Amino acid sequence: MTPIIPLITPADRIFVAGHRGMAGSAICRALQRAGYNQILTASRQELDLLDAQAVQRWFAEHEPTVVVLAAAKVGGIQANSSYPADFLLDNLKIQTHVIETAWRSGVRRLLFLGSSCIYPKFAEQPIREEALLTGALEPTNEWYAIAKITGIKLCEALRRQHGFDAISLMPTNLYGPGDNYHPTNSHVLPALIGRFHEAAEAHADSVTCWGTGTPLREFLHVDDLGEACVFALEHWQPGPDELQFLNVGTGVDLTIRELAEQVAAATGFKGQISWDMTKPDGTPKKQLDVGRMANLGWRARISLAEGLVDTVAAFRELLSENLVRL
Repeated sequence: MTPIIPLITPADRIFVAGHRGMAGSAICRALQRAGYNQILTASRQELDLLDAQAVQRWFAEHEPTVVVLAAAKVGGIQANSSYPADFLLDNLKIQTHVIETAWRSGVRRLLFLGSSCIYPKFAEQPIREEALLTGALEPTNEWYAIAKITGIKLCEALRRQHGFDAISLMPTNLYGPGDNYHPTNSHVLPALIGRFHEAAEAHADSVTCWGTGTPLREFLHVDDLGEACVFALEHWQPGPDELQFLNVGTGVDLTIRELAEQVAAATGFKGQISWDMTKPDGTPKKQLDVGRMANLGWRARISLAEGLVDTVAAFRELLSENLVRL
């Protein structure tokens, strides 16, 4: 049953690690909309999360009471394949430094943001939380996934051994304001938006996409994720024998081919779409079972059709102001 009294209050000093990223900025917006005004943030120049001593000094100085860990080294298939050590080492350091320091500093509640890539490549669909560690990972992002699994388990271990109130959410593929549109290091949806926008502007005859177009993916608007994080912080308190992490998504997926067609329409591209089948597809299907979050009282509200139109418009506005993260 959802508690009547929220588990966090406006008096809490809430540190959002990674506040400039797509997820972190959305979480900050959601917290502000919900009336939380004591939000602590730190840029990379102000706080290097890879430096354990710097993290400890920052916590001692600012004394957060609640922490949201949304900081991570992220990227698409090519980035994960090219820099496996970076993805594993950097994410392990960020997570260990922030989570351990939060526990040792007396932070009373922490939310760790994971990823749906933690699940086995051939997990039964839709993927339930119990699928974790039941099979082999997708090789194209296993380094990032292993780091995220470690973060989940660290939160779980600290709760079990020391009673630290740490919870985790596993979002599906995200899109929306603040995304990374780098042509090789971005995720599938922003990469498609950038590619089809350029093709539409150039009146190109065709656009080539990676793979076969058959894999199925689920997409969650980042503002829905922000609302889910605030909801979980306020209302979700798992018992000692319950799962310590929950899926967050829409529960609806579509093929990459269908996604490309929707992006082409949203950007005004009129040419042909071809597929380079020599490139990897990644996981064949990845749809989350979001029943547990729904049972708690939270569901995503922004449809892909609505969110895609707004995202393309926002991308073009930022592009005109030279503010797109490329």
